[in-house]
Amino acid sequence: MKGYMYILECSNGQYYVGSTNNLKARIAEHQRGEGANFTTKHLPVKLVYFEEFKKVGRAFNREKQVQGWSRKKKESLIYGAKDDLHGLAECQNETHFKISMAKKNKKLDTPDS
Repeated sequence: MKGYMYILECSNGQYYVGSTNNLKARIAEHQRGEGANFTTKHLPVKLVYFEEFKKVGRAFNREKQVQGWSRKKKESLIYGAKDDLHGLAECQNETHFKISMAKKNKKLDTPDS
């Protein structure tokens, strides 16, 4: 059975990520306030992105992946800036960033064998 991962933009500007086996019917449910509690509180919603999968289980897995993404990363997906996704996936924590840069610099300074 086909599946869809979708992203809705809610009236408060936040994104909702879901999955379903019937995209048209699920969006209609959200619009009627019969969807998730979050979307019910922030109507109306607008479909801004979706992906189609051969199996609904894969759509559900993709939903869980995208739900964990930052707003910027979701917007890169929505607006088709897929080249930006990898960079946005890197940890932006200041400590991690410093360690990561130190490791990169060390690799650059290491002479070839």
